[in-house]
Amino acid sequence: MPSKKVNLKQTFKNSQTLPDFKSETRDSFQSKLGFILACIGSAVGMGNIWMFPYRVGQQGGAAFLIPYLLFVIIIGFSGVIGEMAFGRAMKAGPIGAFKKATQKYLHNNWGYFLGFIPVFGSLVSAILYSVVVGWIIRFIAFFLAPTITKIDPSEYFNSIAGNFSNVPSHLIGLLLTLSIMVFGISKGIENLNKILMPAFFVLFIILAIRVAFLPNSTNGYIYLFNINWVEFYNPKTWIFALGQAFFSLSIAGSGTLIYGSYLKDNVNIISCAKNVVIFDTVAALLAAVTIIPAIFSFGYDLQSGPALMFIAMPNIFKQMPLGQIFALIFFLAILFAALTSLVNLFETPIEALQFTFHFSRAKSVTIVFAISVIVSLFIENAAILSKWMDILSIYIIPLGALLAGIMFFWLCGSKFARQQVEKGLKKPLGKWFKPLTKYVFIGLTLIIYILGIVLSGIG
Repeated sequence: MPSKKVNLKQTFKNSQTLPDFKSETRDSFQSKLGFILACIGSAVGMGNIWMFPYRVGQQGGAAFLIPYLLFVIIIGFSGVIGEMAFGRAMKAGPIGAFKKATQKYLHNNWGYFLGFIPVFGSLVSAILYSVVVGWIIRFIAFFLAPTITKIDPSEYFNSIAGNFSNVPSHLIGLLLTLSIMVFGISKGIENLNKILMPAFFVLFIILAIRVAFLPNSTNGYIYLFNINWVEFYNPKTWIFALGQAFFSLSIAGSGTLIYGSYLKDNVNIISCAKNVVIFDTVAALLAAVTIIPAIFSFGYDLQSGPALMFIAMPNIFKQMPLGQIFALIFFLAILFAALTSLVNLFETPIEALQFTFHFSRAKSVTIVFAISVIVSLFIENAAILSKWMDILSIYIIPLGALLAGIMFFWLCGSKFARQQVEKGLKKPLGKWFKPLTKYVFIGLTLIIYILGIVLSGIG
């Protein structure tokens, strides 16, 4: 009996019509561009501007860049598309998505409780981030003052990074962020990112061009793009590159997932992920080619960590011709990146309140604002903030990413995951999808989680 000819196009079309999870009427992004810019805004933040140049300097320039770029591509086409598709499939944030997954495949509600882990991580990250936003606002005020030449940036930062030392600016940052979020996804978050993300890139391009004309800046480019082979073969370089890739792309089982839950079914997730990876990487490189050559030009320590942004760079701007103007451009760009990340972090707990208690958006925003104000005022101290950030980045954030990946790629299964990712695509995915997502991504997530705990020296 002759074998029946398989119509691949028809098979793919049929897979698009399989039933999927639905929920109540839900706000959504009104355009693919708006969604992409929001995801880029979520990813582009302190990880790109603050941590990335420091890691590049610490781990030997291009010796760090090469593994970082490799991991960004792998995670972008596995973790990013997975969280986007998981959120869209379940039409819910972490709590709802995890709950629906365990209800359908395990016939229990354990996912509901597990979903609180990434929600907690997102809320605490947002609270910590809001303190940093307050510092950024103060440094904008610092460079607007006519007497900046008489003030030492190091002393200034220490004066605003202690207990209850920056309350007004801190509250302004929180109020500004959450007032935008009252307007929802399309009118609030989408419109915000359509303005601030292009502005961020324009401002950093201006800064990068200015830095290129500084004396001895060439040494910074040589360091950045020269491969230190000793560091390249150092396993620690690859571990830090992997961790930085997760942090930069905002893979935590929360932010990308929640934005995916507001995405329409006809949008091509692969295309969205590609754009997020490209522009997030461009943002990180822009920060690196701005900060590292400037550090070399003025002879500061490239491995000075967080002090790069709030002490070294302000000192550099003070010595630079027209430095006050370029300092304002620098801190405005950072503020834009921080705000777009902050709205993403706050969106997860806000949606959780809406999903769990059926609160209105305004009520959910108000509750999150109240909690954030009360908690954040007690962690304005830079030492406390640093400790909390370490705990979050080692224990909570990677766990959220691991749980979301296991839920989607293992519990729901590769067949379901493929069907959800293929929505909006013109042709089916290749054979790469299952091994890359189910094994490589989950394996890398597990590695970074275990190594983070082992190497941290905490607990």
